[in-house]
Amino acid sequence: MKVNIHNARFLLSGVKKEHYPVSTMPEVAFAGRSNVGKSSMINKILNRKNFARVSATPGKTATINFYDIDEKLMLVDLPGYGYAAASKGERKALSDIINEYLTERKQLVQLILLVDSRHKPTEDDRRMMDAIKSDGGMAVVIATKTDKLSKREMEENLDRIIETLNLSDGDILLPFSTKTAESAENFWDYIYDYILFDLDDEEGE
Repeated sequence: MKVNIHNARFLLSGVKKEHYPVSTMPEVAFAGRSNVGKSSMINKILNRKNFARVSATPGKTATINFYDIDEKLMLVDLPGYGYAAASKGERKALSDIINEYLTERKQLVQLILLVDSRHKPTEDDRRMMDAIKSDGGMAVVIATKTDKLSKREMEENLDRIIETLNLSDGDILLPFSTKTAESAENFWDYIYDYILFDLDDEEGE
């Protein structure tokens, strides 16, 4: 199954399961710290400039955003976590929004963790990775902002991400830069090879 990325639309935003879209499409969700670059990455992989709004203020986005891709795949942008200026109550509310989606949404086929390639993953990132691995599935991590690193720095930092998140040989780590077309191509290669291809196989059984 292939998707036409030019046939993409923002569907809706929500903060609880009653707001989720009624759909049978498989969903790929993105989780990560505030300002890790989730919206910028979505714009890049869909070849749009302002499709997903990039907030100028970290921690401002507090909703789950659903994007319908060619009526075949849903991309889901979860609220960013770990914003230091957020109050305890705000952090708790965001955690509840994310946890409810992860535990209640049966259409979710893969949760992808985004980390900033320039920094060591945080405890919040490690907890999210634990949630991803809790069902025994494959972990997928996207290391953003790699264009801000030298080749040597990138290699060292990717090794640090692998070690900190305890990634295994069966997991996937994708370096990503909004400056290169190759990053978007690598993302879609993963989607076709591991998500949509597997779903096609299931339908054919």
